[in-house]
Amino acid sequence: MSVKIGNIDLGEFPLLLAPMEDVSDPPFRYVCKQNGADMMYTEFISSEGLIRDAAKSIQKLDIFEYERPIGIQIFGGDIEHMREASEIASAANPDLVDINYGCPVKNVVCKGAGSSLLQDIDKMVKMTEAVVKASHLPVTVKTRLGWDDNTKNVYEVAERLQDVGIQALTIHGRTRAQLYKGEADWSLIREIKRNPRIKIPIFGNGDVDSPEKAANWRMEYEIDGIMIGRAAIGYPWIFREVKHFFKTGEQLAGPTIEERINVCRTHLEKSIAWKGPKTGIFEMRRHYANYFKGLPDFKPYRMRLVAEPDINNIYSILEEVAEKFANYDATKVMA
Repeated sequence: MSVKIGNIDLGEFPLLLAPMEDVSDPPFRYVCKQNGADMMYTEFISSEGLIRDAAKSIQKLDIFEYERPIGIQIFGGDIEHMREASEIASAANPDLVDINYGCPVKNVVCKGAGSSLLQDIDKMVKMTEAVVKASHLPVTVKTRLGWDDNTKNVYEVAERLQDVGIQALTIHGRTRAQLYKGEADWSLIREIKRNPRIKIPIFGNGDVDSPEKAANWRMEYEIDGIMIGRAAIGYPWIFREVKHFFKTGEQLAGPTIEERINVCRTHLEKSIAWKGPKTGIFEMRRHYANYFKGLPDFKPYRMRLVAEPDINNIYSILEEVAEKFANYDATKVMA
């Protein structure tokens, strides 16, 4: 059966690209979509920034037709401001609006936003209801198991947020206290999925970094789909590899050197087209090491790439990389 969020048909078992700050911008989303991501989200956007018309927040509203279906994710600590931000986000014409109740970062939590709301479920419910009523689009939520090991309250969260109208829930299998450390625990996610009261799709997130793990956890935890985040950084091929494994039970060969360079170039070109040469080249610097992770003696090339401000010289360095590793079997290099 197809998984649906409102009228959005995501197919039988969708793979979602997680919203990641300073990563999930349109250039990155493009290469992930090309490699099989079924649903994507913007970087999370501050409700305060949207209301103030802050340039950085407004630019994050940029979405493109090829990205659909796509959700705009917002966060904040003030209910009225979140309601207003929902209206602004909805006007940008995404397919849905997502609320971030999962970000564990200190400068978000200290403002009463992100995973901070896991300490005040009543406020979380009121905020969610306000966003749902303010938008004509489906509203979804991403959250965590709870604030810490003593307050794993996501079971209650799932029921109460469904009751006020959310149409899907993504759960990261860690508490806020864990940040991104330790192992994700999906057992509570399975309990929520088995709850007969829960009718909305439940997606699991956290630590899915291989096709085998995706397939095993799909069966073990009974979720409706998987959200992949860090494993896709510099390795958008994770989506196609997971889908191939689902279909055949076999590992798909990893990307060749040529594929790595071509996707890296595409990402760079999209970055420049979106933000201009100076910013586009600068923001691409964080991705080079990931695209060529595992290649022996790549560090000198990475150092040159991150220091180079000229697009043509960057292309020349990438051509050198292609020649240097022409006979190297990059398909066996793991992400």
